[in-house]
Amino acid sequence: MSNGYIFASIAAMALTTYFIRMLPMAIFRKKIENRWIRSFLYYVPYVVLSAMTFPAIFSSTGSTLGASLGCAVAIMLAYFNKGLLTVAVGAAAMAFIVQFAGM
Repeated sequence: MSNGYIFASIAAMALTTYFIRMLPMAIFRKKIENRWIRSFLYYVPYVVLSAMTFPAIFSSTGSTLGASLGCAVAIMLAYFNKGLLTVAVGAAAMAFIVQFAGM
């Protein structure tokens, strides 16, 4: 690959990232009053995080059952307001146990 191609790719990525962050500020100068749009925008970060996390959960182990049970343990621990470390260790432990048992 030539240096010109690499620099052009970096510039294109930088401009794309800049415009994604700049356009909402340029378009929406006043406070959004519409209740539906505000509630939609409120949940966007949670949806994006879920869309990135759940496929990784189910493809991270060799066993779909282990991944599913680990996810279920994580959701259960999070529901009972356990800490992030407890949730992560509990989910990983469940996935490991299922993998180790050969299920």
